[in-house]
Amino acid sequence: MEFSHVSIMAREVMETLEPSRGGIYVDCTAGGGGHSLEIAKLLPEGSRLICLDRDDEAIAACTKRLEEYADLVTIVKSNFRNVTAALDMLGIEKIDGIMWDLGVSSHQLDDGDRGFSYSKEAPLDMRMDQAEGKSAYDVVNYYSEDELKRIIRDYGEERFAQRIASFIVNRRAEKPIETTVELADIISSAIPAAQRKKEAQNPARRTFQAIRIEVNGELDAIEPSISGAVERLNPGGRLAVITFHSLEDRIVKETFKKLSTGCTCPPEFPVCVCGNKPKINLLSRKPIVPSDEEMEINPRSRSSKLRTAEKA
Repeated sequence: MEFSHVSIMAREVMETLEPSRGGIYVDCTAGGGGHSLEIAKLLPEGSRLICLDRDDEAIAACTKRLEEYADLVTIVKSNFRNVTAALDMLGIEKIDGIMWDLGVSSHQLDDGDRGFSYSKEAPLDMRMDQAEGKSAYDVVNYYSEDELKRIIRDYGEERFAQRIASFIVNRRAEKPIETTVELADIISSAIPAAQRKKEAQNPARRTFQAIRIEVNGELDAIEPSISGAVERLNPGGRLAVITFHSLEDRIVKETFKKLSTGCTCPPEFPVCVCGNKPKINLLSRKPIVPSDEEMEINPRSRSSKLRTAEKA
């Protein structure tokens, strides 16, 4: 299957990062290379672009897409959590711009063999890096009922988490749950009929999101990746983060808040004793969202938010 991924808010990201200024830029979640290509087009001679991804298919697609710019692009197989380790490996001390496009790509959703989609028959997998051990099959068939309830509630924000976990455990007692459609049917049967009628989308989507996040450790990687990258940014260097659901956005928002906060001394202290200074300045207080035109062209962009900042 040809790798496809529509770059969300590409214009807004380029306006934030300003790669035409030159220097070293990093795309922490390169995917098929959509944003990376836009950065590469704008980079002046002598600049460098580092592309990270942990999906082998994405790396192959990104490599092909950026062939014309191979002299300034370095592609590394890496979880975005390990961005500072990747920079160390490349001997790079400081960078001038960095971005993250979080979540699952259109290609991963559309590829029936990967197990990300609840509407396509596939083995339960959901691994972004298929060389990793734990898959969705392991989560669904071996996690305890309490563990399933926790991730479905916390990562899927699903109000019927307890019922869904119970239905999964009861069904797998008969035989292992092996496919996406099988799991989606179990989830649907656990949600009361009246609620299913109210759902505008497939009722399995929240649970599938929760299991995918658990399999790939997506949320745990966000804060350390951003905080580590900020330490490597040159003064005036820019960062841009695209999120697709409230859990991701909340972590990014709180991380930005922590990094942009200066003195934390109690207000009654006459002078600062903590010595804390802001590490970043927010470029906009509220997140940037796609234009109406973009949302019409690419419905998957509707839930996306872009948060931006500059190294102090």
